[in-house]
Amino acid sequence: MVSRAERSIVGDWWWTIDRFLLASLLALMVAGLVLLMAGGPPVAERLGLSTFHFVHRQVMFLLPGIGIMLAVSFLSPRLVRRVALFIYLISLALIMLALHFGPEIKGAHRWINIGGVGIQPSEFVKPAFVILAAWAFSEGSRRSDMPGAGLALLLLPATIVPLVMQPDFGQTMLITITWAGLFFIAGLHWFWVVGLGGAGLIGIGAAYQFMPHVRGRIQRFMDKDSGDTFQVDTAMESFAHGGWFGTGPGEGTVKRILPDAHTDFIFSATAEEFGVIVCLLVLFIYALIVLRGLSLARRNEDTFCRLATAGLLLMFGLQASINMAVNTHLMPAKGMTLPFISYGGSSLLSLALAMGFLIALTRRRPRAELMDRYPAAPAAATAPQA
Repeated sequence: MVSRAERSIVGDWWWTIDRFLLASLLALMVAGLVLLMAGGPPVAERLGLSTFHFVHRQVMFLLPGIGIMLAVSFLSPRLVRRVALFIYLISLALIMLALHFGPEIKGAHRWINIGGVGIQPSEFVKPAFVILAAWAFSEGSRRSDMPGAGLALLLLPATIVPLVMQPDFGQTMLITITWAGLFFIAGLHWFWVVGLGGAGLIGIGAAYQFMPHVRGRIQRFMDKDSGDTFQVDTAMESFAHGGWFGTGPGEGTVKRILPDAHTDFIFSATAEEFGVIVCLLVLFIYALIVLRGLSLARRNEDTFCRLATAGLLLMFGLQASINMAVNTHLMPAKGMTLPFISYGGSSLLSLALAMGFLIALTRRRPRAELMDRYPAAPAAATAPQA
């Protein structure tokens, strides 16, 4: 245990972070490994791999992921912005390279190989985008000479246009909704909020009209007879077969024919073997992280930290909600991973980065640090001295 009297970087970090939030995130990561043991083996066996291939690979990504989260949590808000800007620019450059040189997987160019390792740059652009958008909105509200809303408005198309070109409609939707949430939280006029909602509906209509895969997913969601609904039907069968308490670890049978049981549909594999009770417990952990983070954001006096924290939590909660909604047939299929539970190196590392930003921005900092950034008014400096 680190003593409160210890004046070191680690000591200051330990007594200023929210340890409940950190413990919840670590618990979710460990739970992800356990639940991947349900969804990973049948997919590995179908591919001719070792039974626990995906579990072992997840551990390989999880260990550096925890290191990234802890290392980033030491950063000050200023360094968080600088790191986010660097990652944002690098990620956009890699997205453009993937469009031209990346392999085509399921009709999309989302991956690029670097040193023999496949990377999905769009995963890393998400947390960086949230930080930069929050910075633009906060500076716009603090300084009259700073066109923060305009800068944030330009930041959105600069980010989603390359994603649409891949195409990656799921990530585009997630980033756009998160940005709109930040726009609303920043306190901008309702006129713009309604206008953005209308623009979003137009965008969905355009995607339905001009993107066949989007149209196909929506049609299959609305009408089961319009196309192949094997994935969703099998996912719902997993819930029915598992019931409240599940069939038991390793006893699931529906998961053996469930496509993507280790990634997009791991929630359904969890339901079959561990039951709806465990699914509700996973949902509770996600809700706990989001609500705890929002409570910390509400108490934060720094506008940037407050907006960035809310944006990161909105992105995190939305991604989890979309995945679970797809698994329970409440939304069309989106190809969205379940944070820290689905298999995926790029997804896990980018989420670790985002949660590192979150822990860093919710640390308790002395008022003197805020005063360095926001100097006191001149009247306070001329107050009479005793």
